[in-house]
Amino acid sequence: MGIDPRQIVAGVLTVTMFVMLGDMIKRQHFDSPISHVNHAGSTQSFEDNTDSEKNFAVNSDGSWKEEGAVLRSCWSKSILEEPEESKGFVTFSLTNGPEYHVSQITDAVVVARYLKATLVIPDIRGSQPGDWRNFGDIYDIEKFVSSLDGVVKVVKTQPAELSTKDLAVLRIPNRVTEDYIANNIEPVFKTKGNVRLATYFPSVNMKKTRVPENEERNSVGCLAMFGTLELQQEVREVVDSIVDRLKTLSRNSDSEFVAVDLRLDMLEQKGCQGSKKCYGPEEIAGFLKKLGFDKNSAVYLTQSRWDSTLDSLKELFPKTYTKEGIMPMDKKQKFLGSDSSEYEKVIDFYVCSESDVFVPAISGLFYANVAGKRIGAGKTKILVPDDSASAGSNMGNYISRYVAKKTHMAYSCFC
Repeated sequence: MGIDPRQIVAGVLTVTMFVMLGDMIKRQHFDSPISHVNHAGSTQSFEDNTDSEKNFAVNSDGSWKEEGAVLRSCWSKSILEEPEESKGFVTFSLTNGPEYHVSQITDAVVVARYLKATLVIPDIRGSQPGDWRNFGDIYDIEKFVSSLDGVVKVVKTQPAELSTKDLAVLRIPNRVTEDYIANNIEPVFKTKGNVRLATYFPSVNMKKTRVPENEERNSVGCLAMFGTLELQQEVREVVDSIVDRLKTLSRNSDSEFVAVDLRLDMLEQKGCQGSKKCYGPEEIAGFLKKLGFDKNSAVYLTQSRWDSTLDSLKELFPKTYTKEGIMPMDKKQKFLGSDSSEYEKVIDFYVCSESDVFVPAISGLFYANVAGKRIGAGKTKILVPDDSASAGSNMGNYISRYVAKKTHMAYSCFC
C-alpha cells in the first residue's frame, strides 16, 4: 500500500512544529515577561522576548550591526514652566544599590515636581544596619543640583525645622504615575505639609509604556533618570582606571572587553535554582566561547573576590578579573573594605555600563538599568545568554530585546 504524500507533508510539519516549540521554550526561560520583585537581590526572568517587531540590532544577514553614536536626549527643560514657590518638602533615601538609586531618584523628582515641593538631597543606606553614607560620598552633589535647576527646588541638607514628626512616610510604586500622586500622595502632602517617600518595586520592567505619557511628565522623568546622577571625582577615577585597563588588555590582542554581571551569592539564591533566571560561570564561559569571543578578551565579573567556582571561566578566558584583581592597589582599602559594599555596587554598575560588551548572567533591575545607560550612550552590545547557542552562533541572535526591539524606556528619552 502506497504512502499518501499528504501524510509525509503532515509529518514533516508536525516535527517542525515541535522543534520550533522546543526552541521557544528554551528562549523563554531567560526572556519571559518579568515577574514581581519586592526587595533587593531578587532574581527575575528577563524581558519579554515574544514580540515580532523588526530587530534593530542585526543586519538582514543576521550579523551584528555596528554601534551608533551617543544618542541625543529628547527631553527639554524649555517646555517646563519654572517651579512655583515651594509648599513643603519631599525627603527620601537611596537604598539597595545604584540600579535602585536611578529609579528612586526619578520617582522622587517626579513627585516633588507635581507637588511643587522642595526636594531634599537623599542619604544612601546599605542593606546592613548602620551602613549609611552621604550622597556626596558617591555622587556629584553640584551636578545633581544644577541638573534640576528650573525643574524642582533642591536643598542639600534637611532643614532643621523639619522633624520626623512632620513627615508622613509613604510607600510608592516605582514609575509612579500622576494619577497615583493625585490620589494617594497629594492629599497626605496637603494635610502634613511634607512627605517621606519609600519606593517599592512591583516589577523590574523597564519597557516603554504602552500609553504615551504627557510631554512634561516624560521630560521630567527622563531628565531625572538619565541626566542627574554622576559619580563624584574619586569614585569616577576608580571606575575609569578599571575600564581603561581592561580595554587596553583586550585591544592589545585585538579583542573586546566583556563585563559580566555574575555574583555567586545571587546564583546560590533559591530563585536561581531550576530555572534560567541566571547563569553560572561554566555556562557563561561556554556561551562566550560558542559566540566566538577571543580567548584573550578581558572579562570583568561583578563578583568581588575570586572563588574556585570561577576557575572554569578563567580556563577559557585567562584575562578574567574580579574587582580585587583589577583595582588599583592604593584604592583597595577604601573601596574593597568590609564596609564598602555600596562602593562595590556602584563600581560594578558603571563598569558594566561602559564595557565594550555587557552580558547579564543574572536578570533583574541591575540588567535593566545598565541597559538603559548603555542605550543612551550608544553602547548597544548587550548579549543575553541562551542554552541554545552553538559553536559559530551569530552574536546578533542574542542581543537583548531591550535593544533588538527598542522596547526599553530609554528609547522614549533618547532620539
